[in-house]
Amino acid sequence: MAKSWKVTMSENARKLRGSSLSENVRTIIYALLIAIVIRALLFQPFFIPSSSMESSLLIGDYLFVSKYSYGYSRHSLPFSPPLFSGRIAGVQPERGDIAVFKQPTDNRTDFIKRVVGLPGDRIEMRSGVLYINDREVPRMRVDDFIENDAFGNVRRVPRYKETLPNGVTYLTLDRMRDSMWDNVGPYQVPEGHYFMMGDNRDNSSDSRVAESVGYVPFENLVGKAEIIFFSADGSAALWQVWKWPSAIRWDRIGKWVE
Repeated sequence: MAKSWKVTMSENARKLRGSSLSENVRTIIYALLIAIVIRALLFQPFFIPSSSMESSLLIGDYLFVSKYSYGYSRHSLPFSPPLFSGRIAGVQPERGDIAVFKQPTDNRTDFIKRVVGLPGDRIEMRSGVLYINDREVPRMRVDDFIENDAFGNVRRVPRYKETLPNGVTYLTLDRMRDSMWDNVGPYQVPEGHYFMMGDNRDNSSDSRVAESVGYVPFENLVGKAEIIFFSADGSAALWQVWKWPSAIRWDRIGKWVE
């Protein structure tokens, strides 16, 4: 009798362990499915790795990109599986949006730039000034952008406020007068494509560079940059916990992207 009772208890324990393991596996699968749905349909986190969008976005910014803003394409899904072409519930981006897109030359690498040219637009740079459809985009000199290099040197970079035809305003940098990208074009934006530019005009690989980016197909848009949820200046390594508070850019957390 005692032996039978012990066998029964052992069997019950195995069943409980099996049931617990099964529940844990199901929980993990559900969590992964929810994460995939959120990433594909709602929001995707994005890290700023380069200075091409200074001073609007800084290296070390982490932001959320809304996937629903422009509808959905195969690039809305992880690894861009070729399940369909075009866009579902497509919404055209507005001039001035900061958008994440897949680099057209490889359809794999994520880029982030500002939409300055819409389908049919004629885009040109003359002496560092942006022209859209042969009309000069007004720009006004504002306070310099202050940056510190790795050696503690301070540099002041000329900064301008541009105003697009639809009234959207933003800041751009002009690091070098008469650089190779200050006089380029004209570019005629094809139908179904967009012309993207970085705000750091002399340090951005964008639609001005056909070999790297060129015109961006509507299908390649991933989403619209919305809000910065974390930012760090890179002065603290992962193991330097005591430096984290000073490395975090607290004033940028919660800032809307514009």
